[in-house]
Amino acid sequence: MSTATVTPIGRTRWRRFGAMMGIVIAVAAGLILLTGKGVLAVSFSISGMPFTVTSPRLHGYGFEQFATLDEMAPDSPNSGDTGGQMILIVSAINDAELSRLCQSINLGGTNLRITAGSDKVPVTAERLVVDSDLITGDAEFNSIDIGQDSSTLDQVPGIKGGLGVFGQQADEVTINNLRQNNYATTAATFRLPNLRMGFDDRGC
Repeated sequence: MSTATVTPIGRTRWRRFGAMMGIVIAVAAGLILLTGKGVLAVSFSISGMPFTVTSPRLHGYGFEQFATLDEMAPDSPNSGDTGGQMILIVSAINDAELSRLCQSINLGGTNLRITAGSDKVPVTAERLVVDSDLITGDAEFNSIDIGQDSSTLDQVPGIKGGLGVFGQQADEVTINNLRQNNYATTAATFRLPNLRMGFDDRGC
């Protein structure tokens, strides 16, 4: 999540970006959720280690989505053949609620597993943004605009994409059976009732 606009992408990266648009369009058809490379007051290099997030139900007001280029720290051991760069789906929700949130990171032989919230007392977040390479679920949107220039998105204050980048936004979003493969998450506030963190053989 950067205070600047998205880093310019070279010709090779733009070809990969075009391929990613197929994923973004599939998301628009019904499989979606959270992440941001916009204007939050936080900037960091991603580790390149994915983490899983699941929730039986996500509900939010003010939704945006676009694609972006994230970078790992120089000489990261997780860069593989990516050159330290990953094109990811950015999703942002202005006010979000998630029931029975589960997050897990595979550490090789064990998982760091975090759970929080319930159906009656959900996890809540303000200006929640997530960078993902895979999102699945059963989604419903109210007043959705698809194909909007991501630099003009206005549902989540301070979160925008690059000029000329495909974007979409909606007044309201509900996703049941949410599952995400994420690389970064930020939020202005993140409230996790009944938080439990520990190592577990099980992931989410």
